[in-house]
Amino acid sequence: MVSDIRSERLKRKIAQKAFAKALGIPVTELSKWERGLVPIKQVDFKALSREFACNDEDLRCAQEMHLVCATPGEGYTTAVHDEVRVFERVTLPVKNKPKVLDLFCGAGGFSFGLESTGHFQVTGGIDILPDRIDTFRANHRLATAICGDIRFYPIKALADLALHPEVIIGGAPCQGFSSIRPFRNLTENDPRNSLFEQFVLAVAAMRPEWCIFENVVGLLTHQGGVVLDSLLVALKEVGYRADWRVINAAHYGLPQNRERLIIVGSRDGAEFPWPIPTHFSDNRSMAGKRAKIIPANPLFQRLKPAVTVIDAIGDLPPISAGGAASQYAETANETDYARLMRGNCSHLTLHESTAHSGKMMEIIRLAGSNRSALPAHMTSSGFSSSYSRLDADKPSVTLTVNFVHPASNKCIHPFQDRALTPREGARIQGFPDSFEFCGSRAQIVKQIGNAVPPLLGRVIGKALATAMDARASELLEAV
Repeated sequence: MVSDIRSERLKRKIAQKAFAKALGIPVTELSKWERGLVPIKQVDFKALSREFACNDEDLRCAQEMHLVCATPGEGYTTAVHDEVRVFERVTLPVKNKPKVLDLFCGAGGFSFGLESTGHFQVTGGIDILPDRIDTFRANHRLATAICGDIRFYPIKALADLALHPEVIIGGAPCQGFSSIRPFRNLTENDPRNSLFEQFVLAVAAMRPEWCIFENVVGLLTHQGGVVLDSLLVALKEVGYRADWRVINAAHYGLPQNRERLIIVGSRDGAEFPWPIPTHFSDNRSMAGKRAKIIPANPLFQRLKPAVTVIDAIGDLPPISAGGAASQYAETANETDYARLMRGNCSHLTLHESTAHSGKMMEIIRLAGSNRSALPAHMTSSGFSSSYSRLDADKPSVTLTVNFVHPASNKCIHPFQDRALTPREGARIQGFPDSFEFCGSRAQIVKQIGNAVPPLLGRVIGKALATAMDARASELLEAV
C-alpha cells in the first residue's frame, strides 16, 4: 500500500536533501510538500510517483489522508517564531461587560460564539499563523490581535493588550507535550514548555474569573490519560476549580456530529452549569461510555430532531465540480437553520467547488454512504468513510481540514456530484454567511475545518453568563 510522501521516502531510506535533488527542487519546497503547507501540482505528483515507482493518484490519496490525521498545531513547527506583529483594535470595548482573551485563536470561531451571546466582548487574541489572525481581526473589531508564538511573547504584555480579561479561552494543540510539570517548576520563558503549559501560565498570571480549555476527545486517552490529568492538576495548583465534559455539538443544533472535550475552571470555586441538550442525534460517542459525556436522551428529555446536512445547505444554489455561484437561489427552500446562517447577506461567497480529476469524478458519480458502495477496483487505499456521500437527512460526520477532498473523508454532496464547497463547510460548522474569512482558499478550508463551531461557543457562552450572573448575585447578597 502506498503511504504519504514522507513515509514513502523514509521507507526507501532516502535523505530529504538527496530526494529534493533528484526531483530538482529546493529542499525547503519538498519539506512544504511533506507537511502539506503548499498545494502539489499534478505534474509534481507524477514526478514523485516515478521516483517511488507507484501510481500518482494513489500517492495523492495517501498524502491527503495523511494530512487529515496530522498532528494539529503545524504552525508551531513551521512558522517563523521571531516575527511578532500586533494589530490594534478598531473599536474600543464598553465598560461593565466581561472581557475575553482567545489563546491559539485560529479563525476565532469559539470567541465569536461567546461574543454573539451579547454578554461578552473579545478584547484579545493570539495565534502564530498570519492568515488565521487576519480572519480573527476581520470578525473581532474590539480585539487587539497578535500574530506570534505565545511561548515567546511576554504574558504581561498580552494581559495589557487584552485589557486584563475576566475570561481566558483556548484550544492549545497537543504538539510537543510530554507531561505537565508541577506548576512551581514552570517558568514563562522555559523552552521546554508545551502549549498546554503556556495556557496554564497565562491563567496563573492574569487570574481571570473563568478559563475554558477546548480540545479533541482524543485528549482523554492521549498518553494514557496523563495529559488530561496533568492539566486538571495544574489548574488546581494555580487556584482553579476545574471540571470537564464531552459535548457533541449536534445535541445543541449544529448539523454535525462534532464532539469536543471542554474543561472549565473557576477562580472562586463556582460550579459551571453544563448546558442541557436541545436536539437528539443518534451517534455513538468517540469517548466510549463515560459518566462525563453529556447525553441527549429522548426518553427523558424533550428534544428537537437533529439539524441535518440538507437543513444547513439545501438553500444554496446547485453547482457542478469546478463551478461557483455568487448569488443565492431566488426560490430558496430555507429552513430555520439556513435563515439563521444567511442572515441579511445578499451576496454569496466561498460557494465554489473543487475541480476534481476525471478518475475522481467517476468515483464520485458512483459514491454511496460509505466506501463499500464503490466497485472494489476503483480505490486501492483510504478510510471506510473516504469517497462517500454525506447523508442528507442526518447531521454531517466531523468535518476535517480536507473536507473539499473526497479521498480524505466523507464530504461528497448528498445529491450533487462534487465535494462540499467552503461555504457549505462553513454552514455545517455554524459560521454565519456574514463571517469574513481571509487567506487563500486552501487556508480558508483549514480554518473552517479546525475551528470550534461558533454555535458551540454560543452555547457555552450562555452557560458561562448564567454562572457569572449567579456569582455576582451571591456577592451582592453577601454584602
